[in-house]
Amino acid sequence: MMASSLSLSLSRLAPALWWVPRGIVFGLMAFFIFGPLANMLLWTVAERWYFPHTLPAQYGFSAWQNVFAPRGGALESLRNSLLVAVLTVIVALMLAIPAGYALARLKLPVRGLILLAFLIPQAFPNLTVYVNIARIFYEIRLNGTVAGLVLVHVSHGLVYAVWIATAAFSAIDRELEQAARSAGAGPMRAFMDITLPLAAPGLMASAIFVFLESLDEFTGSYFVGAPDVTTLPLLLYTAGSGGNYQVASITALLLLVPSLVFMLVVERFLKADVLSRVGH
Repeated sequence: MMASSLSLSLSRLAPALWWVPRGIVFGLMAFFIFGPLANMLLWTVAERWYFPHTLPAQYGFSAWQNVFAPRGGALESLRNSLLVAVLTVIVALMLAIPAGYALARLKLPVRGLILLAFLIPQAFPNLTVYVNIARIFYEIRLNGTVAGLVLVHVSHGLVYAVWIATAAFSAIDRELEQAARSAGAGPMRAFMDITLPLAAPGLMASAIFVFLESLDEFTGSYFVGAPDVTTLPLLLYTAGSGGNYQVASITALLLLVPSLVFMLVVERFLKADVLSRVGH
């Protein structure tokens, strides 16, 4: 009787004990993910923080004032980052929309090789690629210009633009275009009135990916843009390497917020039927 009651108690206790290792694993994951974020947020308001204090000894917002002061460089870096990112999105979409439509609709014999060709910039170490790009841009006077930065960012973000655009157009039923054509619409009219609006959510997600990639790009911006065109990642690197953790944390926060917001937007726009056609 006592043995049966003990086994019954253990059987009831087993499911509860099973959550113990799960809780430990989830707790460690939360610590490694949110711990650095919490440390960054503390540095943004820390006036004095030194060993052996676990938390800042003094809080304040003087670092924010210094960052956004005319000599702080944050506003200029933010303007440069947004300008380069917006121009990168425009150029990338101008190339990705016709390329994605052609890859989705035309029966190209080397379609797979064309898609793989857009991965070439990702296949090699960025450092070696950007060093040679910087040398070429210096010879043609594109080094240290916004146009040079945009070209570098487009070469890096075009893979997202083309692959997602191809998937977005592939997810649209061709019979809808054929119905518009049979009703008297020309090819361009059918594309503008039917295909493009239906592909707009996928293209929006593509634009957001390219925008975030450009906003966070450091290596290409360093070799091609610095010191004439300063972006937020360059300001973050300069502040971090100089030990100014308040400025580095504030700059990192400025980069983190749009990334989180836009990723939520991507999750809303990028549906499963589009994702299932990426690479097909």
